[in-house]
Formats: sequence, C-alpha cells, structure tokens
Amino acid sequence: MAELLFHLRNVPDEEAEDVRRLLDEHGIATFETRAGFWGLGVAAIWLSDDDEKERARALLDDYQQTLGERVRREHASLVERGEAPTLWRRLRRQPIRTLLLALLVIAVLAITLLPFLWLHD
Repeated sequence: MAELLFHLRNVPDEEAEDVRRLLDEHGIATFETRAGFWGLGVAAIWLSDDDEKERARALLDDYQQTLGERVRREHASLVERGEAPTLWRRLRRQPIRTLLLALLVIAVLAITLLPFLWLHD
C-alpha cells in the first residue's frame, strides 16, 4: 500500500525538487500525484514501499530542520542589515496595493460584523 510522505501544495518548486533529489539519492522509491486541473486531487509525494517510511521520514525531518535553520539565519541577516520585510517597508514600496488590501480587509470585516451590530440595537 502506498504511503503519503510529503504534500506538495504551496511548496516552492526549489524545496520540492530538493525533496525529490534527497529521496532519489537515498534510493527510496516514490511516485507523485498532481492536484489536477481543478485542484481537487492531492499533490504529494508518496512512498511506493511502506517499509521505507521510517527512513524516509527521518531524511525529511533532517532536511526540514536544516532548511528551517538556514531560513532563520537568512532572516536574521536581513534583520541585521535592515532589509527584512515589514509592513512599513511594504507600504513604502507598494503604497497603493497595501492601502487597497487594507480597505478590502476593512470592507470584509464591516460586511461580517454589521449584521450583528444592527441586531444589538
């Protein structure tokens, strides 16, 4: 029976390729499924052999730990240089888009909460 190993939804292509390469380098047989045109399927990497689950999981856990540490170091470096993304930097770089998104959030909140506020009277 196939075993789900790694979901590919919202995973960057670079990370997915790293996972494929890692599993291939260690001789772990896998296959992939796609979400399909309408996105109703499961985009994932599956194990062909259930007996490899523990070894594959250990490899993936090590990879994700290493990736997390690297991303944290990169973010800390950006913060140190004053280049980390913040709301104010985004507002300066894309003021119209940021303000439109803020207005959209306010509109959704208003549409959601106004009926309850009207019931309170």
